[in-house]
Amino acid sequence: MKRFARVLFNGLIRENPLLILMIGLCSSLAVTTATANGIGMGLSMTFVLLMSEIVISSFRKLIPDSIRIPIFIIVIAAFTTIIDYVLKAYFPDLSKAMGVFIPLIVVNCIIMGRVEGFASKKPLRDAIPDALGMGLGYTWVLTGIAMIRELLGNGTILNIRIMPDSYQPILFFVLSPGGFFVFSLFIAFNLWLKSRIKPLEEEQA
Repeated sequence: MKRFARVLFNGLIRENPLLILMIGLCSSLAVTTATANGIGMGLSMTFVLLMSEIVISSFRKLIPDSIRIPIFIIVIAAFTTIIDYVLKAYFPDLSKAMGVFIPLIVVNCIIMGRVEGFASKKPLRDAIPDALGMGLGYTWVLTGIAMIRELLGNGTILNIRIMPDSYQPILFFVLSPGGFFVFSLFIAFNLWLKSRIKPLEEEQA
């Protein structure tokens, strides 16, 4: 259980895919103009990452090294197609809002990186917490950025008006520079959080 928690925590804070590893940034900044988009993209990515790591970790000893990349892509594409059709069937507005970024999960650096660098080399007991940690770490950052951008850029969260009617939306936060600005604040917050957590970990060790 302690090992599970340690690997899970790596993805959430210590090795967060967005704030520390700096991968998968393009889609992250593009979809975070609305909170619903951030949640939808994060959970979609988590599903694809989790299922892909489970499959590849389970069959890692049977996958020939010479064709591992094509096999990884096929596995990732299969689960991406599943989540794409689920969103189109049950959440059409969300699917339309995220557009091409759901199908592009197939080539997302986060998934390919974790599958190649972790799941293909580790047993299932490590692959599952890694996928959950990386996926949920990606999700909380996306959701947080989207909430701030939607609140300040439109005065709403999940299309529910939060700010008073007299509030003048700040267009800056809806545009790309606003996304980079909020993202930089999250990087600073994560570094501060790591600095606070590290002494506690050293004491426990």
